[in-house]
Amino acid sequence: MIVDERFLTYLASLERGNGAFLDALEEQALAAEVPVIRKDMQSFLKFLLALKRPARILEVGTAVGFSALLMASYNPVACTVTTIENWEPRVRQARENFRRAGRQGQITLLAGDAGEILPGLVREGARFDMVFMDAAKGQYPLLLPDAVTLLEEGGVLLTDNVLFGGEIIESRFAVTRRNRTIHKRMRDYLYTLTHHACLTTTVLPVGDGAAVSIKLKEQEKEVRRDEAYEDT
Repeated sequence: MIVDERFLTYLASLERGNGAFLDALEEQALAAEVPVIRKDMQSFLKFLLALKRPARILEVGTAVGFSALLMASYNPVACTVTTIENWEPRVRQARENFRRAGRQGQITLLAGDAGEILPGLVREGARFDMVFMDAAKGQYPLLLPDAVTLLEEGGVLLTDNVLFGGEIIESRFAVTRRNRTIHKRMRDYLYTLTHHACLTTTVLPVGDGAAVSIKLKEQEKEVRRDEAYEDT
């Protein structure tokens, strides 16, 4: 845990839930050991939706569709959600959940590998006001360039699970051998996010760590370049 579990328990006790359908879906997913975003991340995501009011949302990593449905349900403006999932059993589950929730006309599920789908969306000239990255952590650095290209200026990139259960602060030699590649890639990803010329980023201890990045507008990038020049 990256935050004292007592705080998380207390904060969770303040939540009002997400409605009968989503609450039941979350319970079923957890019982089946399918990962869904944590309670504090759910609350933070709903806050971001209220703040940014994105009309076009892209999600990388659908699982059973819980977070896509959460975004479709709690965005205060009419929106569309495009979500990407590679594993066929979960593709079927998610599509059925979208149908049962009556959101199949609002949510588009693209089945396949995000590393192949994102470049296709770039070629099509697709643009999104919000990108939610919640796929396999080791793939984040590979997906980032296309995610930034697809994001509108002023749009938000939200990345989940960036603190790797707290192991991100450890030396690679303190991490189990099987996790060292992911550990390195996540560190590389966070460095790239926080030093990216087109993004301004903060990392928060929400859920398993959330990185919130805003894509700078052209005039903002010019100010940043001028400030960098003055510092040299």
